[in-house]
Amino acid sequence: MRVLAGRRRGATSLNLRLDEQRMRELFRFTARTLETKSPVPFGALIVNTRTGDRLMRATNAVRRENDPSSHAELRTVRRACKKLKRVTLAGFTMYSTCEPCPMCMANALWARLDRLVYGATIADASRHCMQIQIPAKKLTERADAGMKTTVEGPVLRDLCNTLFTHPNMQKAFRTWTTGTRRDRSIDRGGR
Repeated sequence: MRVLAGRRRGATSLNLRLDEQRMRELFRFTARTLETKSPVPFGALIVNTRTGDRLMRATNAVRRENDPSSHAELRTVRRACKKLKRVTLAGFTMYSTCEPCPMCMANALWARLDRLVYGATIADASRHCMQIQIPAKKLTERADAGMKTTVEGPVLRDLCNTLFTHPNMQKAFRTWTTGTRRDRSIDRGGR
């Protein structure tokens, strides 16, 4: 399995520009939530690996749907599979504003995405909300040979980090940590 760190081996400036262009598109889509009553810093976009055509995108909806599994990456995979009427997404690439948590990365592997490109890191996110700090690349190393999702990032890390530091998001993070002990364990998951 090919797992690449930092700058991609053999990546052309055109490929990097395309990844940055798609990440900027996802950033703008996710940033729209910052002006709503339920802001979130987590967004995901799935595109056709070969053509770059957008298939699906979504943001985190954990609090809105009262579902701890409603992470942006999972919601995007679910919607994409329903749209295509199949259970795999081979031939597609996912972009995520943040490095996927282990649940989301496992889902990407099960979906057999070609690539996963992320912006902010799990360490960046953990400064604002609780995270399970297992890097996405570590999870891919433990996957069976048939699961060959290439993880690349961070791409436009500083830009994606601004989703976490926006004043409206900072205010929302404070509400995620209020309530009873039981609520706090759910709310601070945030993704």
